[in-house]
Amino acid sequence: MKFFRKAWVVLAVVVLGLDAAGIPYTYAEYESVCTSRAEVCAEDGLLTPADARELGQLGISRGFYAAYQGVGVETTLTLVCFAVAALIFFRRPDDRMALFTSFVLLLFGGAGAAGTMRALAEAHNAFWFPVHLLDYASQVCFGIFFYLFPDGRFVPRWTRWAAVASAAYFVLDIFFPASLLTSLIGPIFFVFLGSLVVAQVYRYLRVSTPEQRQQTKWVVFGFAVALVGFVAVIGLSFLPAIREVGPLGYMVFSTIIYGFLALIPLSIGVAILRSRLYDIDVVINRALVYGSLTVTLVLAYLGVVVALQYAFRALTGSNSQLAVVVSTLAIAALFNPLRRRVQAFVDRRFYRRKYDAVQILRVFGARLRNETDLDTLSSDLVGVTQETVQPAHVSLWLHSPMQEHGQEGNR
Repeated sequence: MKFFRKAWVVLAVVVLGLDAAGIPYTYAEYESVCTSRAEVCAEDGLLTPADARELGQLGISRGFYAAYQGVGVETTLTLVCFAVAALIFFRRPDDRMALFTSFVLLLFGGAGAAGTMRALAEAHNAFWFPVHLLDYASQVCFGIFFYLFPDGRFVPRWTRWAAVASAAYFVLDIFFPASLLTSLIGPIFFVFLGSLVVAQVYRYLRVSTPEQRQQTKWVVFGFAVALVGFVAVIGLSFLPAIREVGPLGYMVFSTIIYGFLALIPLSIGVAILRSRLYDIDVVINRALVYGSLTVTLVLAYLGVVVALQYAFRALTGSNSQLAVVVSTLAIAALFNPLRRRVQAFVDRRFYRRKYDAVQILRVFGARLRNETDLDTLSSDLVGVTQETVQPAHVSLWLHSPMQEHGQEGNR
């Protein structure tokens, strides 16, 4: 283990050192004006001449744009990953799975999902291979992490061969992206992602302990939110109206994207350190409820606004701000009733046991107000406890005046 701890320190120095060396080159790239086609510049978030003029009109310098868009957001994610990796490293230095996770997060934040070392490799060919080697290690180790998490064993057994296959696949993807086999990269990648999902589902259902299942929930929740948010933002960026937002829009979009990506190391850190794992069920429940509620209200709001504007144009020949006011009031009135309905649906669909327990307790509470027979109440209380808590054994002790004479009432 001492060797791996020393290797972690060396890796941290190398990754952070290369990223630090790449900062000036990244800054220069984003500060300069892109002379390629506007679509190509927009894909990388680089400034076109029109974007540079728009920034000047907004009172934002190209230097600030470069510091924020090119360096700030990526470096922030790198530092978040490094902080979580360091915390795991110092808190669990003798846990092999924790140490491997720390390696993965270092590579993920510094060379895989973020990091400024790529600009260094583009400026100096001598750094091309080490930078791509770290990127390769990041991609491979990230897949292996899902084959091993949370107990450090390859489960099921075929994941060993899947790990070897993924290592071969990423050689093609990272080092030879322009080869004749490039057309196979996309389909193979989706097969690779599917194998990660299958491995985790199998482990969760067949192998994991209750605590390991909570760890899995944290990681899956973090990845799911990050993936959905990332895909949603990328999808919006292809809309014609969104593509015209300019450099200020680039800054907003990159902030949101890297904010979602930051959920990945944070959720992994919580899962590995096993801090307050029981809260994940509450977090998932709230995310399902308020995520669904937000989407429903937004769609309802847009639908009401469009319908009312259409009605006003038909009646008066012009649009009216009254449509927006009425729509806002309608959505405000719908919020609480709709929230309760969504909460009930989520509880019935995803938390059936909790929902049934609440319903049983509600019926029992109503019965308490009308029932006066002690034996009936005692029997009902034992039955309710068995149905809701499901203990191995239930007994009810009742205080009795007979205890004053050295006897007990016990049921």
